[in-house]
Amino acid sequence: MPETPDPAPVPVPVPAPVPVPVPNRAVRAAHTARTVTVYQAYAPHLGLPAARDGRFPPAWKRERMTWVKPSFLWMMYRCGWATKADQETVLAVEITREGFDHALRHACLSHYEPGTHADRASWQRALRGAPARVQWDPERDLHLNPLPYRSLQLGLSGPASRAYADEWTLSIRDVTPLAREIHGLLRTGNADAARALLPGETPYPSPPLPHLGA
Repeated sequence: MPETPDPAPVPVPVPAPVPVPVPNRAVRAAHTARTVTVYQAYAPHLGLPAARDGRFPPAWKRERMTWVKPSFLWMMYRCGWATKADQETVLAVEITREGFDHALRHACLSHYEPGTHADRASWQRALRGAPARVQWDPERDLHLNPLPYRSLQLGLSGPASRAYADEWTLSIRDVTPLAREIHGLLRTGNADAARALLPGETPYPSPPLPHLGA
């Protein structure tokens, strides 16, 4: 008798991967073993010399608070893809992780938060003495719509602002052309091509930040 062929193997369904939940508050950034990249936007008379020379010019006021953003898309939301007045030049500032971590360790939330602070008076004392402030604002998607998790905004003042400008900063790049290219692709409906150009940002291995509600 002819041999009976073996039955065809029954395909085993492969379970779909379970998405990893994104923490509500976490630092995400482009970073290396030594550096982390943050973004700022300036008027051309400040931004262009900074990018050209790789350091902030003397006209950059070191005594003022300056806010840095590790999220490229949040920076795009803030500066309107480099179209807002005095924010036409977008800089990618590569700073030392040592400096960034120092700022996080010594930062205080910019607002009182029950559960993070013992009481309002203790928060006010901490805020007065802190060289850095933190806000957690909604992260943005490619179309700058808010996402259900938050992105770090880090404000530096006094000694932290001066150290950022003159000690922590290792390089400054003008990424305005990149911002405009991504924005142009979005305006013509090429979202996939625009997404492919975004800087890679991954969870930053910061120490626990309970004093910042994270």
